[in-house]
Amino acid sequence: MTRIVECVPNISEGRNRDIIDAVTGEIDKAPGVTLLDVDPGEDTNRTVITFVGDPENIVEAALRLIAKAAELIDMDKHSGAHARMGATDVCPFVPVSGVTMDDCVELAKKLGKRVGDELGIPVYLYEYAAARPERRNLADCRTGEYEGLKAREGIPEWEPDFGPFKFGRSGATAIGARDFLIAWNVNLNTRDAKIASRIANRLREKGYAKMDPDNPRKFLRDKDGNVLFQPGKFKDVKAVGWYIDSYKQAQISCNLVNYHVSPPHLVFDEACRLADQFGVRVTGSELVGVIPLEAMLQAGRYFLRKQGVMTGVNESDIIRCAIQSMGLDQISPFDPQKNIIEYMIREPGHLTSMKISEFMDELASDSPAPGGGSVAALCGALSAALASMVASLTFGKKGYTKFNAEMDEMAVKAQGLKARLVEYIDRDTEAFNQVMDAIRLPKKTPEQAQARERAIDEANRGAAQVPFDVLSLIPDVVKLAKIAAEKGNRNLTPDAGVAGLTSALAARGAAYNVRVNLQSLPDDDFARKLKEDTDRILREVDDIAAEIRRIIEGRLWD
Repeated sequence: MTRIVECVPNISEGRNRDIIDAVTGEIDKAPGVTLLDVDPGEDTNRTVITFVGDPENIVEAALRLIAKAAELIDMDKHSGAHARMGATDVCPFVPVSGVTMDDCVELAKKLGKRVGDELGIPVYLYEYAAARPERRNLADCRTGEYEGLKAREGIPEWEPDFGPFKFGRSGATAIGARDFLIAWNVNLNTRDAKIASRIANRLREKGYAKMDPDNPRKFLRDKDGNVLFQPGKFKDVKAVGWYIDSYKQAQISCNLVNYHVSPPHLVFDEACRLADQFGVRVTGSELVGVIPLEAMLQAGRYFLRKQGVMTGVNESDIIRCAIQSMGLDQISPFDPQKNIIEYMIREPGHLTSMKISEFMDELASDSPAPGGGSVAALCGALSAALASMVASLTFGKKGYTKFNAEMDEMAVKAQGLKARLVEYIDRDTEAFNQVMDAIRLPKKTPEQAQARERAIDEANRGAAQVPFDVLSLIPDVVKLAKIAAEKGNRNLTPDAGVAGLTSALAARGAAYNVRVNLQSLPDDDFARKLKEDTDRILREVDDIAAEIRRIIEGRLWD
């Protein structure tokens, strides 16, 4: 699995494009990282920058960015609507793929030490990287903002985790490790920031101050004199209300710290309910930066369920529903290719990005790849797609409504299997190419010959594993085809039958490719287990496919 870390520094400049470009330009100078998004805000005078990379290189990119921001941004001259305490205000690391939160904590500490030692900027560690419990919350680290930093000097509890205990024109930087944070604003049809704040206070975890029922101008306090708060609706949500002059409307600015606990679609619906109580309307929402694919799919399916329609539809349709339902394109266009992190990272497959005619021409050429392995994966994907089609055209139809829940679940599974199998169309060809690359390695010296043999053995194992992975998915596909044959709309009987046939073909084609690659491997535990599992799965698929044929032919030949 590729190791990917996200880094989301926020710099205190959102108006001067030359400075923003100079700061983000530093990211391109570090290898192994990719700039995903630059989101400046004129009113907040702040830019959210998002880039991803491998753990080995992402610290260097972040260090370069912080250094350039310190060089170009003078905090003595800064003003904006957003809380801030430094030229680079915050710089969190977020695990995306193949890394843990503990890995990101170590990255935060490594960067913090280098920023303190090499740049002379005070650093406070926060969130999961916090060295002290009282610094876990970013808002606590940023108390007093930039203007209050000088008053900290000499007070032990405010000593930075790294760097000098002295604050200059660059201020201080909070560096941390956190879960994926969705920065997101809900738009209101009012200019009244007070109304936005009241709604925000009821959404956020912290909640709002309790008032004395006998004196509505007086806060309720505990025995130590601290103001008592009524907790808000959602955990792991931070929210404030503000007015954005360039939009001519108020917003509820939200940080969804853990979208698994409090997803945007639920926060959005509650914001709509509260807005109605306060006599205003939610007109849409605005994403700041990027969002995980999972959050968009959760939202799309949630709103589809509310409409009483199927959720087992194409991924693009689910995302479109999420965008429309939350008004994510009200203020500016929401482009899934630019706003969903997985879409921005992944590279389109060479084969799967072709037109059908182009793929067929490539398949029919004198090149050995793509070949049968890629076609087997394609057959599996076609079977899953047909099963999904049958489910979609059965759902809600007269005489079949008793199967609605089963058809929806079936379509969701089919869509997922289709997507995974499509990926293997390219992976199979890539595995073949790796074998050929290994064979072409030099072998003039004993050392070269040994390295070449090791590379060939590893590539052959990969070439056997890829079609086996395809084969491993087919039992789930053929089971869906059987449900389509047994319970699907009878007008689609031939389609269910073709789903069964293509799944059987996919399984046998994948098995052929496993077997041929096993011939190049020694008879070790890996090869023996792969052979046994291949035969077992193939028998299972053949049995179910035979049942499907009996069902289909029993109907069509009656």
